[in-house]
Amino acid sequence: MEATGQKGGLKAKVQRLGSHLSGMVMPNIGGFIAWGVITALFIPDGYIPNEQLATLVGPMLSYLLPLLIAYTGGSMVHGQRGAVVGAIAATGVIVGSEVPMFIGAMIMGPLGGWCIKKFDDAFQTKIKAGFEMLVNNFSSGLIGFALAVLGFYAIGPVVSSLTELMASGVESIINMHLLPLANIFIEPAKILFLNNAINHGILTPLGIEQAAEAGKSVLFLLEANPGPGLGILLAFTLFGKGAAKSSAPGAIIIQFLGGIHEIYFPYVMMKPLLFLAVMAGGVAGTFTFQLLGAGLRAAASPGSIIAVMAMTPPDSILANLAGIIVGCAVSFLVAMIIIKSDNSEEDDLAANQAAMADAKAQAKGQSAVKADNQEMFGNINKIIFACDAGMGSSAMGASVLRDKVKKAGLSLPVSNSAINNLNDDPNALIVTQEELHDRASQKAPSATFVQVENFMNSPRYDEIVERLSAEPVGDTEKKPLTDNVVEGLADYSKVEHIIFGYDKVKGSANMGATILKKLLKDNNLSYPVAVAAINSLKDETNALIITNSAETVQAEQQAPSATHVPLSDLVASEKYDKVIENLRNK
Repeated sequence: MEATGQKGGLKAKVQRLGSHLSGMVMPNIGGFIAWGVITALFIPDGYIPNEQLATLVGPMLSYLLPLLIAYTGGSMVHGQRGAVVGAIAATGVIVGSEVPMFIGAMIMGPLGGWCIKKFDDAFQTKIKAGFEMLVNNFSSGLIGFALAVLGFYAIGPVVSSLTELMASGVESIINMHLLPLANIFIEPAKILFLNNAINHGILTPLGIEQAAEAGKSVLFLLEANPGPGLGILLAFTLFGKGAAKSSAPGAIIIQFLGGIHEIYFPYVMMKPLLFLAVMAGGVAGTFTFQLLGAGLRAAASPGSIIAVMAMTPPDSILANLAGIIVGCAVSFLVAMIIIKSDNSEEDDLAANQAAMADAKAQAKGQSAVKADNQEMFGNINKIIFACDAGMGSSAMGASVLRDKVKKAGLSLPVSNSAINNLNDDPNALIVTQEELHDRASQKAPSATFVQVENFMNSPRYDEIVERLSAEPVGDTEKKPLTDNVVEGLADYSKVEHIIFGYDKVKGSANMGATILKKLLKDNNLSYPVAVAAINSLKDETNALIITNSAETVQAEQQAPSATHVPLSDLVASEKYDKVIENLRNK
């Protein structure tokens, strides 16, 4: 595949690093917003000063937000166990430092997940039956303890010093009035899908520390400023041609009000000179922000005018609006000159996207919607839109295709996901932007891929629906899920291994697995039995997944091709005898 040759590319490596950083922050943006709202309302300079409620600000900043980041980072590496160890480990750097330890949490969270993952890989299969819970609990506790001590004495002070050094560097740039130059790099990087890496991986942690001291930070506005993108779309609305002109007004609503900046990226890439327009708009906007003393209480995510104003302190309303308006005006003027000087007869956005996709496909000897590694769509049973963060643009694209699939009478589920959360599923059709295809294909090399330039307006969607409608989808003879949820009466003909799935409480699943292992041994049956978190299940046709009845629907959604057996009591279930009987007679 083409992706293999580019795997070591610098941009792909930066995207992967940025994706891991932003992947720890973005799921917890609600926490940052809650902190920002509390700060904006209740501190002495807030809208509604309240001395008692203002006491929430410090603990949330110092403890809650870093722990959420660490918990998420550990979960990304090794599920629930990784999340717990990551949070314990992060406590060491949090307590061992006097500054908010966001960067330390981004280090200790994944490190804790990695350490417990390596332990499980080495010892999970060697644990004696009945000792699983004891070993699992003590291993996570002791590894977390060791990492917390390490973080307190070693990592915390180092990260604290580096954080203070970076903060001093940013402060120096601000004092030298050079901060606007940062947008020369930020704006092009956004369009190369590094926006989440820049905003949530770098600017947000530094901005939070500034806001804690000064009550606001201009760093929150550098990437989130919707002005430059709005200027581009306004220029296409007034001076564009063809599909680009007709689609730009709708894109304005999505970009400016919805905060999905990715919507204007294809418009810029269609005319590369427009990079100058967004760079000029970004520099002008940031210059205005800095000149007038603009700033936000907390991160505005998504970068919507609504989110920006919600995070704006009272003394910065005019300054923030001025920076957005100036950024929009400058971007609009430069884009207008570039678009009007282009003598091409039509700016057909869809045609450009289709032509580029066809050219790439023809170079590989494939049709436009044919996968890089699949000949047919006949084995597809789900469609996943994958982007950097799994929100925003991919959610919008999934909504568009979901509507088309529904109107075509197809019953395929259409969802959206972060690239880091993809599983290698040969029955999945993954739709991703061309810039992100390399990383997505590394996470799921067996899946079928379709690359698009614009999630919102791609001609590929009609072709996908046409192909899926013309071919059998998935295993047409497979029984519906409801046939598999009758206790003990599921289809066992394809079962090769057994998994006890759990959501939050692992104890009963461990006990159930121990009971079934003994029954299998007594009946001379050699089926592997494992215990796994439901959110880590893979969609396998040869798996028998046993869950508590209340959690079966969640397991079915995670692994729809598997055989599912719900039990009201995993520890004292009489249905295990029926499971054994069915396995013997399959």
